[in-house]
Amino acid sequence: MFSKILIANRGEIAVRIIRACKEMGISTVAIYSEADAEALHVALADESYCVGKANAADSYLNEERIICAALAAGAQAIHPGYGFLSENAHFAELCRNNWLVFIGPSPESMKELGDKERIKRLMSDAGLAVIPGSEVLATLQDARRAAEKIGYPVMLKARSGGGGRGIRLVKDETELESAYFSASSEGTAAFGDGAVYMEKYINPARHIELQILADEAGNVVCLGERDCSVQRHNQKLIEESPSPAVDEKTRAAFMERAVYAVKKIGYVGAGTLEFLYDKTGNFYFMEMNVRLQVEHTVTEMLTGIDLVKWQIRVAAGMPLNFRQNDIILNGSSIECRINALSPGKVGFLHIPGGPKVRFDTYLTSGVAITPYYDSLLGKLIVNAGTREEALRKMKAALCELVIEGVPNNIEEQLGIIGSEKFMTGRYDLDFFKSEV
Repeated sequence: MFSKILIANRGEIAVRIIRACKEMGISTVAIYSEADAEALHVALADESYCVGKANAADSYLNEERIICAALAAGAQAIHPGYGFLSENAHFAELCRNNWLVFIGPSPESMKELGDKERIKRLMSDAGLAVIPGSEVLATLQDARRAAEKIGYPVMLKARSGGGGRGIRLVKDETELESAYFSASSEGTAAFGDGAVYMEKYINPARHIELQILADEAGNVVCLGERDCSVQRHNQKLIEESPSPAVDEKTRAAFMERAVYAVKKIGYVGAGTLEFLYDKTGNFYFMEMNVRLQVEHTVTEMLTGIDLVKWQIRVAAGMPLNFRQNDIILNGSSIECRINALSPGKVGFLHIPGGPKVRFDTYLTSGVAITPYYDSLLGKLIVNAGTREEALRKMKAALCELVIEGVPNNIEEQLGIIGSEKFMTGRYDLDFFKSEV
């Protein structure tokens, strides 16, 4: 097992990883930008290094400085969290070249699975249904031909996209040219890759994802599904597990197929398979995220399995000590993402408590919320015996959560949770087209 790990991230996920390491008896190294000098993750870590200015490109995306910090601190491994360098194959390779363990999949696996066109072929070969689509579109004319073959409406997606960026809905041919170039430009700006591909637009549908863990010995388990259908502009706002749209028989078969597919591609680490689930009960594979998801906490609350600790153990070469039959989905878990609506400074802060109520955050009284990074302030997660009980618990927790000084979306989340569509479980990706 590692004795010291550097966390190449910030915010709530850096705090989350540091806490897991402390419980495992592992020393921690934080990195921070000049804007985050007083951040909670810096205070909690055993040691810390400033890696650059506020801009992420100068700090949290500066591969060389992060590697230098890890070597200077004597760390054996680097945990990338999510976002930033978590799916960067070059950074994972740089870690390996400097005798540092990247806590995640191998560079080769990331390159293979990060290519959305290739992973769809692999999953199709493994028996999963995939959304009808195209290969990478080299030109606008290629896009026109693909759209004619697939049939409008279609989705244009950046090959290296994520977090809702580089995605455009194209309803007819008059929208294609503008969407093609804007998706490509956004992909270039956000990921350094302007390549785009096309998929059939499936609507209505729900966004369902499966959490998997796999070790070097070939053991693979699926920890159930998460329903992530409440989204605005392709950004998730609420996640829950199990999905109210998936029955037990469908879930069991779905998980079995996913485990088989992951074994077949030889993946190692924590990962998430993302699907569209249509109104006729068909699952269509979209992509695989080869990192920890923001919403991993929903699965942790449901199963009692600490995904961060198991990421670390698997990276250290330890096998999973449980199998698929050991996985129990306990009741219902719901997560609300609490986002800042604009910069500000936290004044009064009150965090709700009680049995099975969790708020993952980096907030402290007096902390400044800057415009440089993601707007996520924290994640409020609850677990209860039934979905109805979980909804009541979430409402109570949201009412108790107070973050003064920073405009946020707590009231909006209360509106979503209390809406008829959400309470009845009859929502999909078109949630915001109806009243909340």
